[in-house]
Amino acid sequence: HRLCPYLDTINRQVLDFDFEKLCSVSLSRINVYACLVCGKYFQGRGTNTHAYTHSVAESHHVFLNLHTLKFYCLPDNYEIVDSSLDDIKYVLNPTFTSDHIRSLDTSDKLSRAIDGTLYLPGIVGLNNIKANDYCNVILQALCHVTPLRDFFLREINYARVKRPPGDSSFLLVQRFGELMRKLWNPRNFKAHVSPHEMLQAVVLWSRKKFHDLHKTLVTGDPIDFLSWFLNALHIALNGNKSPESSVIYRTFLGAMRIRTRKIPPVELEERQRSELLLTQEYQESVADSPFLYLTCDLPPPPLFKDEIMENIIPQVNLFTLLTKFNGETEKEYKTYKENFLKKFEITRLPPFLILYIKRFTKNTFFVEKNPTIVNFPVKSIDFGDFLTPEVKALHKSTVYDLVANVVHDGEPDKGTYRVHLLHKGNGKWYEMQDLHVTDILPQMITLTEAYIQIYELKKEE
Repeated sequence: HRLCPYLDTINRQVLDFDFEKLCSVSLSRINVYACLVCGKYFQGRGTNTHAYTHSVAESHHVFLNLHTLKFYCLPDNYEIVDSSLDDIKYVLNPTFTSDHIRSLDTSDKLSRAIDGTLYLPGIVGLNNIKANDYCNVILQALCHVTPLRDFFLREINYARVKRPPGDSSFLLVQRFGELMRKLWNPRNFKAHVSPHEMLQAVVLWSRKKFHDLHKTLVTGDPIDFLSWFLNALHIALNGNKSPESSVIYRTFLGAMRIRTRKIPPVELEERQRSELLLTQEYQESVADSPFLYLTCDLPPPPLFKDEIMENIIPQVNLFTLLTKFNGETEKEYKTYKENFLKKFEITRLPPFLILYIKRFTKNTFFVEKNPTIVNFPVKSIDFGDFLTPEVKALHKSTVYDLVANVVHDGEPDKGTYRVHLLHKGNGKWYEMQDLHVTDILPQMITLTEAYIQIYELKKEE
């Protein structure tokens, strides 16, 4: 091993491994090296390759193979072995021991980025590449779901998953794992992360349903992204219908029983209606259905302003919304020709419960947003209150704490999303909107227009 005289030319400030690993000249993905002096990516190492040409033309001599994590000096083409470069390797590919993962929820140690910025691992801003705040809030929220995080921080957990050849879904799992490790990396060079590769995997695998980076400027809906993403990860991890078949189902899957009965058309006479009610078609049907999240319907906002023309923002208690799932409340559903009454009864609560508070309704012409504020406690909320006594008896505990809260601000078609996250190590709440990270008091969280919430089952002390 020769001593390389150029190690002091490495500029850690310009190194950014969050972008797609492709040559900046030929756009090839094979054999890509990062120039550690200017941060650009080039292909190859031998003479006549782009990396070689760059090293001669610019006198930049130290390169890192992004795949094998080996360092080389060009144009002389010898490998550099030097422990002072380990920090660069760690930024490109952070690894976590099981002891480190266990300590994540108890540690409140700040890390220092190269530019001197202090940050908390896990509480890290995500770059908004182009109207992708709706993906960012979901990715940040999922990174604080402990079992999901612990699973994805260790690559060995999913390295053995076999997928059919030519299947690109596994890329989603790998990229999500990489993003998770970068967000929790205590030795990152910058205090933020760019979800570029993650989103490209999303675009690829959702067949451009989400976020074609070159077209969209309209922000999407986080709940569509969340339900697609959880199902896509579940399938990519070889999940099936069994509740234990993937880390996604083990964490989020609950079960409910749905009772449906059809209502006879209003315009019929009493006699015809009572005859119809006796037929098979109008009998109550019962179906068991799994769920990854619960949809809570908000009461319609008041149509009229009060006397002083001040529109009071209506408020509703979270428990009022959850009575929909107590097995007794009937809710009417209309299709264009039939009406149904449905009752929902939760039969199993998952370890992490996702609530989706339905704020947007589409009618023929435009999207409307319901501004009702939902009052919810941040700690120790007992979801057992809307279970039937028999079901409640099957659960050891039904007390949950809020861990993530996604909020929508502004107009229905233009607004932005932000997320509130609890850092368990120091017990503080943080508000994150793309790159902006600030701390926030829990009392302020309950005043926001909550949209998607994740609750975690409390461990029995």
